[in-house]
Amino acid sequence: MKPDNFPKEIQPFLVPSPCGDLCYRCLGCKGEFPITKLLYVCPDCGEVLLIEDRDIQRLNKISGTTWQQIFDYRRMLKIPALKGIYRYHEFIGPNIPLESIVYLGEGHTPIVEANQRLQDLAGIRFFYKNDGQNPSASFKDRGMASALSYIKYLIDQQLVSDIIAVCASTGDTSAAAALYASYLQPHIKSAVLLPHNKVTPQQLSQPLGSGASVFEIPGVFDDCMKIVEKLSEEYNVALLNSKNAWRILGQESFSYEVAQDFEYEMHDKVIVVPIGNAGNISALMSGFIKFFNAGIITDLPKIIGVQSEHADPVFQYYLEPDRSKRQFKPVTVKSSVAQAAMIGNPVSMPRVIALADRYNTLAGEQRVFVTQVTEQAIMDWQLEANRNGHIACTQGGESLAGLVEALKQGIVTKTETAIVDATAHAMKFSGFQDLYFSEKIPEAFNIHSNQRFINRPKLVMPKDKKNIPGQGTPLGREDFNRFAEDVSKTIAQELNLTTNL
Repeated sequence: MKPDNFPKEIQPFLVPSPCGDLCYRCLGCKGEFPITKLLYVCPDCGEVLLIEDRDIQRLNKISGTTWQQIFDYRRMLKIPALKGIYRYHEFIGPNIPLESIVYLGEGHTPIVEANQRLQDLAGIRFFYKNDGQNPSASFKDRGMASALSYIKYLIDQQLVSDIIAVCASTGDTSAAAALYASYLQPHIKSAVLLPHNKVTPQQLSQPLGSGASVFEIPGVFDDCMKIVEKLSEEYNVALLNSKNAWRILGQESFSYEVAQDFEYEMHDKVIVVPIGNAGNISALMSGFIKFFNAGIITDLPKIIGVQSEHADPVFQYYLEPDRSKRQFKPVTVKSSVAQAAMIGNPVSMPRVIALADRYNTLAGEQRVFVTQVTEQAIMDWQLEANRNGHIACTQGGESLAGLVEALKQGIVTKTETAIVDATAHAMKFSGFQDLYFSEKIPEAFNIHSNQRFINRPKLVMPKDKKNIPGQGTPLGREDFNRFAEDVSKTIAQELNLTTNL
């Protein structure tokens, strides 16, 4: 639908022009710095940054109801730059011209209501938001679309050139970074650092297929992150981890989409997300705060972050009820099937602390919570979800396990509706399902295989094993009919079928 066909009062707002007054804001010393160059930490004190719009009050010149109409009508536009996360251009990257926006099909992932059986098992009405249906099969594409659009903007403005983009990853970040960087060849090349033998084969294949330079490093993600930080401090590279504040901006789109898909009614909603490097939960809080301040939503939903007991630094921090006594301490991670969240020292922890305080203050009560779940619960709830029509990864299992735990603790009630984040596609972590079904999960995970979930293929052989079809050796008609009859009877017995003859 073309802009001229929309209501006249909405037409001036449909196709946005660059606006805003963006800067990097330090969460430590509160210093501000121009966005004309790549920054990841404060040059003065070394703390992480957020991107702040110093002219954000301009958004309040438009009513919340009108903003809702703008986004709803914008949904019908055929302009590629506005099809993805930049449908919310004024809130994500208002300074970036549409011609600099990189769009590979990210965002607006399906929100699928769980069937009644699964809702009964969980004890609450809930939906899965399938972020595994992004281009690289994870939510990381949201942040990469923002970060790479910003870099393309700098390239278009001739402020940078010949970029080497680097990231540390547990698998999903590297896939997204390599994919989006490859789209901007020859201006950008990518390199990714992965912990050796700690990403799935599917995740490893993605950056390799996108042409990135892939380096496997002994240790865990936190060790890779330290090396990437050293590279960004000493060399001219673009850091694409969530330490990059532009990544956080892009991931805010998740909150905007949830608000829009639920008609901007958030009073009884609960958003459940896994926590790894903590960029995702930071972005959710930031996004909902922006929509709330602009009057687009009138209530802030509950947000529940979930961590495995094998990687739970954020949960441990919030165990202390007295805010004045809380001290963040990194943890040593153990093996986790929620591999993408297996991080003991999340770089966005300062963002979590600052934004959670702001979020709860705006809400007038505690609305941000963190729960801890077992590895067993993660795996069992993932399998349960996928037995009921979903495509949840292990982190999606972690989210659902966290929702069930929050319900047990009274953090949420059965009268609320939850939106559960499945951050990646089930296929990325299918190796853990294989280990579970074969009852070979290593002891370090502390998971036993529940016989109710185990599913294995069954080889069906006819009684006459000499006459079976093969590639290039088809059976004659009579032999095949005997083969088909024999195999059909065996399958019918397995399925307890009754004849219709």
